[in-house]
Amino acid sequence: MMTLIAFIVTIGLLVTIHEYGHFQVARWCNVKVLRFSVGFGKPLWKKTFGKDKTEFVLAAIPLGGFVKMLDERELKAEREQNLDVTPASYSEAELQRAFNRQNVWKRIAIVSAGPIANLLLAIFLYWLLFMQGVTGMRPIVGDVVKNSLAASASLKKGEVIQSIAGSPVKTWTDARWILLEQSLENKNVTIEALSTDNVLHVHTLSFSGVNSDPEVDILEKVGLGMFKPNIPAVIGEILPNSAAEKANFRSDDKILSINDVDMRDWESVVAKVKASPNKVLQIKIERAQELRTIAVVPERVTENNQSFGRLGASVKLDQKTLDEFLIELQYSPLQSLQKAILKTWDTAIFSLKMLGRMITGQISIKGISGPVTIATFAGESASLGLNTFLSFLALVSISIGVLNLLPIPVLDGGHLMYYIAEILKGSPVSDQTMLVGQKNRVCVTRLAYDYCHF
Repeated sequence: MMTLIAFIVTIGLLVTIHEYGHFQVARWCNVKVLRFSVGFGKPLWKKTFGKDKTEFVLAAIPLGGFVKMLDERELKAEREQNLDVTPASYSEAELQRAFNRQNVWKRIAIVSAGPIANLLLAIFLYWLLFMQGVTGMRPIVGDVVKNSLAASASLKKGEVIQSIAGSPVKTWTDARWILLEQSLENKNVTIEALSTDNVLHVHTLSFSGVNSDPEVDILEKVGLGMFKPNIPAVIGEILPNSAAEKANFRSDDKILSINDVDMRDWESVVAKVKASPNKVLQIKIERAQELRTIAVVPERVTENNQSFGRLGASVKLDQKTLDEFLIELQYSPLQSLQKAILKTWDTAIFSLKMLGRMITGQISIKGISGPVTIATFAGESASLGLNTFLSFLALVSISIGVLNLLPIPVLDGGHLMYYIAEILKGSPVSDQTMLVGQKNRVCVTRLAYDYCHF
């Protein structure tokens, strides 16, 4: 149910924002809008509003939407199909407001407004997140895989990364993002890290031969692990309806052993649970100075084609541990806006690079996610909290904006391609050319091409 609700919210919000961009700019340009539809197929709800009697529709298939404007070419096509709509249905004053009669710059503004609306939404969401504060793990190097690229660069456990390729690094999220961007360039990158004795070391990491497959974590590719503190196996929060809640675990329960094997720390517990999906575990705990054993079956979870067990319980961390390994970054409204714009720009450019590599066969087409994957990510991000879900919304919104700017006839970018050709040649392209790959000025915002998840 959480996945379904999150998916509907994701689709509904992003498609509505996209189509509203077209709708609002069309109104500013005095173009008559006939229909605003969220979704395709049979209408579930429709209502007429405004002086133009625009029909607002909520349709059954929520994988896109469209804004239909008055256009004489479409009226002609409908008349030829013997539909009950002809140019005579509209007055000359209304026909002056037809989309096809507007100058090329107005048409460009209307068509580009949808993708721009998605990008502006992403900026707004990131702005909110940066203002309220972003929590991340400090970039402390953990285990370095033997004979890996990180080992070749002489990175050592316990070093704190200060910068990568000249860009400052505050969290592991920063480090992962910069390394991912640099890996696309297939070149050497400089990493500055502070050792445990406060000496700054400069490491050179080579990406030569690294596969840019987005399905694999970049840290795993280079053999760089995040430092994991030795945290006692004490349960903190328990998720509703989880295996842990059903087995009657409680907050502050200390796990001593699983199947008579002593658990040294929380990491040992996680490893054992992950390796035991749908298997009965006898877990010995200490609760209020009393020992007891609880039988529990971790539920099977599948992510990235890998199955593992999950209890649905988080570790309890004291404030000292949190302060040592976590950092919260909060910015002023102006700083947040600057960072939000930069984040959106970097993500959009990275998306284009990834798409280009998919087209040329340099990386696997598996990096493209369909609606089912998006629904799964939407549900998971929603269950992890509002901030995570908002970040997911921003990411998908950028993907939609970038996708619709591509020069493909059925997308907004295809229309823009025609208008640019019109500017260059001094006259509009032929109606026959304009009708290729498009119908009824439908603006497709198909989420089947969210190629930017990581």
